[in-house]
Amino acid sequence: MSYENHRSILMTVDPVHVGTGGMRLGRVDLSIVREPGTNLPKIPGTALHGAVRSYAAHRYGKPGCAGLGQAREEREREGHCGRPTCPICYTFGYVRGEETEQAHSGVVTLTDARILLFPVYSMVGPVWVTSPSALEDFNGSQQAVQEGKAKWPQNLTSQQHLNLGWLMVEKEENLNVPSLRFPQEIPQAVRGRIVLISDKLFTHVVNSNLEVRTSVSINPETGAAEPGALFTYEAIPRATFLWLDVIVDDYRGMFPSKSSLEKWKTSLEDLPGNFPESGAEGERVLRGTGLLRRKRPEHSSSGEEKSEYWESVREARESLTRMIEHELGFYRNGTRLPWAEKEGTERIEELIKAGLEWAEHLGIGGMGTRGFGRLRKVAEVGS
Repeated sequence: MSYENHRSILMTVDPVHVGTGGMRLGRVDLSIVREPGTNLPKIPGTALHGAVRSYAAHRYGKPGCAGLGQAREEREREGHCGRPTCPICYTFGYVRGEETEQAHSGVVTLTDARILLFPVYSMVGPVWVTSPSALEDFNGSQQAVQEGKAKWPQNLTSQQHLNLGWLMVEKEENLNVPSLRFPQEIPQAVRGRIVLISDKLFTHVVNSNLEVRTSVSINPETGAAEPGALFTYEAIPRATFLWLDVIVDDYRGMFPSKSSLEKWKTSLEDLPGNFPESGAEGERVLRGTGLLRRKRPEHSSSGEEKSEYWESVREARESLTRMIEHELGFYRNGTRLPWAEKEGTERIEELIKAGLEWAEHLGIGGMGTRGFGRLRKVAEVGS
């Protein structure tokens, strides 16, 4: 397989607001992103990708590679470095130059995070609702429930009806929780309070139980509320469980971990300086990083062609050596970097994990100063 798919479950630690980008008429002024077909809220993969990249870059010590550069003295924007020795630019891709002069795609894709279990208050306490389609999309679980009815575990309540906010549903039968095939990392307190409702009802229940808050714009000069500037905004509530896929397609196989950089440095030192001696490993590294593009001449080629080729090898070697020395400084000076000594695609998985770890504390999306946005990775399951 040329790629690996890692399916993860996230839980919102705070309400999460990823807005649609403007005010609109309706239930709230600032609504959140929804899937067009189901009208269910989601967290776009673009929001997750940007946040994970930013946090991983800050942990590594290169905020410029998060896209948060500062103007240089020459008035050029300092953004992605784009070096083949940078794990951030390698993983997430890069764009360099004010007019997109250089660009390269990354090797990881983060999909949209979709709702799996949604918290709702009921007369028997909090429950987490889900639907047959949500379960099938997550792990292929085949479940069914009649329209307007619900299934829940036997020990949840002995009543035959359950109040879900404004809605009363009738019990169809007991829910077999093990058949849902949820990972053990989802707390038993949640797994024992799951309520299965139909897809149509699921959309209504979710959208009618989103968190809605009211705020007012503040005048920066007076520090007082702006007259007539009251607005409302909605969010996915705390303790919502979502799932997403992290797809790793490391087609280059040249992830610059600390151990890889040290091996590259050794291979470049061993690279011979006189043609036609081999130096195959050093040349492979130079080609893999994209710094050596000239084709190796045949033995029958002229001496001038061989001389020009080997001069390009020396230039590429000097350039890459400087990059390696520069990059190793970040590994020496940075905080704990989980991907530093890993091998294979596990290195990229650890880099993504490092970014998600900070999302639990710094959050994603908007309204961060209002206590919004934090989410935690709960479990990783088979794709």
